[in-house]
Amino acid sequence: MLKAVVRGGAPVLFWHAALVAALLCGVGLLPWLSRTDPALTVLRARSAERVPTPEVLDAIRTQLGLDAGPLKLLGDWFGGLLHGDAGRSWISGAEVTPSVLQAVGVSLLLMGGSLAVAVLTAGAVCARTLRLGAGRRPDGRRSAGTGSALLSTLPDFLTASVLAAVVGVQLGWLPALGWYGPQWTVLPALSLGLPAGALLGRMLDDLLPGAFAEQWALAAAARGVPGRSIARQALRRCVPGLLPNFGLFVVGLTGGAVAVEQVFDIPGLGRLTLQAAVAQDLPVLQAGTLALVLLAAIAGGAARLTARLLIGPALRDGALLSLHRPTPPRPTTLPLLYGGLLLAVVTLGLARDPLRLDTTARLQPPSWAHPFGTDGLGRDVLARVGHGALSTLALALAVSATALVLGVLLGLLPRVSGPLVDTVNAVPPVLAALLVTGVAGSGPSTPALAVTAVAWAPLAAHTSALLQQERATTHLTATRALGAGPLQLLRRELLPALLPPVVRHALLRLPGVALALAALGFLGLGAQPPSPEWGLLLSENQPYAERAPWAVLAPAAALALLGAVAVTGGGGVRWPRRPRRARRRATGETQTQTQTGTGTTAATRPEPPDPARPIRPEGVTSDA
Repeated sequence: MLKAVVRGGAPVLFWHAALVAALLCGVGLLPWLSRTDPALTVLRARSAERVPTPEVLDAIRTQLGLDAGPLKLLGDWFGGLLHGDAGRSWISGAEVTPSVLQAVGVSLLLMGGSLAVAVLTAGAVCARTLRLGAGRRPDGRRSAGTGSALLSTLPDFLTASVLAAVVGVQLGWLPALGWYGPQWTVLPALSLGLPAGALLGRMLDDLLPGAFAEQWALAAAARGVPGRSIARQALRRCVPGLLPNFGLFVVGLTGGAVAVEQVFDIPGLGRLTLQAAVAQDLPVLQAGTLALVLLAAIAGGAARLTARLLIGPALRDGALLSLHRPTPPRPTTLPLLYGGLLLAVVTLGLARDPLRLDTTARLQPPSWAHPFGTDGLGRDVLARVGHGALSTLALALAVSATALVLGVLLGLLPRVSGPLVDTVNAVPPVLAALLVTGVAGSGPSTPALAVTAVAWAPLAAHTSALLQQERATTHLTATRALGAGPLQLLRRELLPALLPPVVRHALLRLPGVALALAALGFLGLGAQPPSPEWGLLLSENQPYAERAPWAVLAPAAALALLGAVAVTGGGGVRWPRRPRRARRRATGETQTQTQTGTGTTAATRPEPPDPARPIRPEGVTSDA
């Protein structure tokens, strides 16, 4: 058995190691890929006032060994790493390993607090469904998600800025700057944990109705098992499908916490990596990236091991059922309401000029002339929100659709995509944008390529987790035993079970994709001012948040409306069911008619149960 495990895991470990080595080599070649002079970048990082004369640049090249070429530098760095030496910083000259380890400790502490907030938020989001399921009334669950949509679409840097300004400065309840003890972790943890918890809670809330409709839950309710016990087992049934994405959130709360670390002045790993990437301090950048990759591998392995421990015997014996929703969600007018409101805002904004300057009307509050007020240059905020919707929404939809296709295709190949997901998720979005810019050059397509390069990973992890459970279902085992081929299993059984929840997951991430695209423009890697993209509006008006909060609230509200439309509309995404006659023909139902003297009798083979329809024990009703 041990030999089989080694033989099965060796290719995956080799593939993982190759991906990590390729990523580190790409990071080490970043200055040469971006066609910049690393000596000039290092000089500017050391002293912006010093004149870059040829003599000074030659001295820096000699000191750092840049004349030997990038391959020699990479070889020396890898050689030192084998002996526990990650080199010295090109900027400060200090040893890299102590600074990286200190940043890792800070990020892990921040991550722990953020995960606690995320778990509490996720529990609050799905509390209603748990309560209804424990009370044997899961069908009474109404289509919801507005509050979680608002939370999941809050930009972390905007939340951090508001909390720091209001709670930390104006009210003085908690410290708003620095990193000196547990009190300094509260506001950053709230900024990171609230959006992550809202997204995880929505994904869990999407799976729980299917768990409460399974045969074991109905039988337990019929036998009088307490509702709390059923709810706990339903959570255990649904959590394994979310653990891979939970592992991705763990890594995202470290390397992806750059904006929050900047706002609160936290010396974390994400901030250290970003500063090293901007200054092209390659030893620090490579060591920080390696730390993120190792953290991603540990988190991914722990998530997969925990999933095995929770439902391992059922996976081994093929005794699971598909987590299909027992009934379609009730029709709701919320998507039409939110969509109509967003469309009205965009339409009114398109009728105005987004570039018209009026310096005499700077930071004016909302009025009849300017319903959303004006920004720091006197431009109409409503006009900028309306015109920014065209490019923001179109590009976000295109990137989300591409990420969905890539995520599903790669998720169907878990042995290939598993290590790739761990490696890609370890790369902060800013670093991914810098790498894409170095390879493809700066241009209007750079933000889309950079966000697409990392946006497919959570969807692929979700697809792989659902695929693992779906392969262990009883109906799939029975269908395979009846002679169904791989293509028929994929088309008739696997895709109908996988696509609806993954599509709903992609819709949940649509506002985040829109924000990530615009945030890269703010960093100089995409759209530039005076472009009215929503992320740029947030970034440009953030310094005026205290004096003119409407300039920040308007684009944030537009993103929240987009999230509300995606969440409430995505709840009805289901695999189209075939007509009953077509299903009978597909399952091979045969009818044998026997002519008699008085009439015709028909012997019909019974139709196999529909996997989307819950199987109830005999004598158990939906109200039991």
